[in-house]
Amino acid sequence: MTTEDLGDGTRCVRGGHPEPVGGTPLLPGPVFAAPYHLGDGEGGDFYGRAGNPTWRALESAIGELDGGRCVLLPSGMAAISTVLRAVLGVGDALVLPSDGYYATRQFVRDELTALDLDVREIPTPGPWDDEVFRGVRLVLLETPSNPGLDVCDIAELAERAHWAGALLAVDNTTATPLGQRPLELGADIVIASDTKALAGHSDLLLGHVSVRDEELAERLVRARTLSGAIPGPFETWLAHRSMGTLDLRLARQAENAAALVAALRGHPAVSGLRWPGSPDDPSHDLARRQMRRWNGVFRFELADAAAVAEFVRRSRLVVAATSFGGLHSTVDRRAQWGDPVPPGFVRFSAGCEDPDDLVADVLQALG
Repeated sequence: MTTEDLGDGTRCVRGGHPEPVGGTPLLPGPVFAAPYHLGDGEGGDFYGRAGNPTWRALESAIGELDGGRCVLLPSGMAAISTVLRAVLGVGDALVLPSDGYYATRQFVRDELTALDLDVREIPTPGPWDDEVFRGVRLVLLETPSNPGLDVCDIAELAERAHWAGALLAVDNTTATPLGQRPLELGADIVIASDTKALAGHSDLLLGHVSVRDEELAERLVRARTLSGAIPGPFETWLAHRSMGTLDLRLARQAENAAALVAALRGHPAVSGLRWPGSPDDPSHDLARRQMRRWNGVFRFELADAAAVAEFVRRSRLVVAATSFGGLHSTVDRRAQWGDPVPPGFVRFSAGCEDPDDLVADVLQALG
């Protein structure tokens, strides 16, 4: 049986772990070394900034899920910034999602000014006319988008980007490696913040990039080594341990999202309800074609910022936090961070609570 034949749960539990050897721990611990003993020949680890067996174990596990070679970074933004710096040169054209994660656009505006980039910001649903791709070096998608949860066609846009001579990268944070495999759909690069669902316990920062091109992978590793943007071994080990339950957590989160969306549909206090997993969502048909499974992130709007604050105050199970994909259900009023959304716009991350308890709590909190 090959890795490709295994189910999601098996790959999450077994990925990146060594073959059993009698007398050794069932789960290897983190390696904290900075320098290593130098051998007589070449090869092997020699310094902690250049390599770590704990990184490689998690990289192997994530790479199997993504279908490529994984390079681990200390945060999602470190993953995005490393890709942008490794791929882009002076005067290059870059396509960014105008409705994606705000910090990506901020990084390009504030930190890449010396490259004098031609930046083209396009909403996730488009319009994707031919002029968008003309002379472009890199197209960055985020699908489902954060926080709007719109969806674009990865396979079609990858084909058009390649025809124009561009690379196509996908921020896959919202979908997760179990929910979507952009490399199989034609993307060149997959980026994710593993702080969210993959680690899933709201207690560490981590990110990764996966690619199939070995030369690009080596450029990313070299950029990581020279910049010093390396993950901590303990955080890496925690993420690897946590990844073992990703399949279970994602299933419960999607179950809770479906129950909440059904309960909130038509509620007088709620508008703008969106979740790609819902059959009546505008993005559902496209999302169903390219996504393997759903997650727990959905969105809606309340009347204003005060209404969101009152909702959080009244709830016993939902807390305000600016992340998603964790065990606990959270809401994030995205306008406070600068996203171009109404003041009462809420990104809701359904956690792993009991579905009946969560629905009852949310409905009473809405009054």
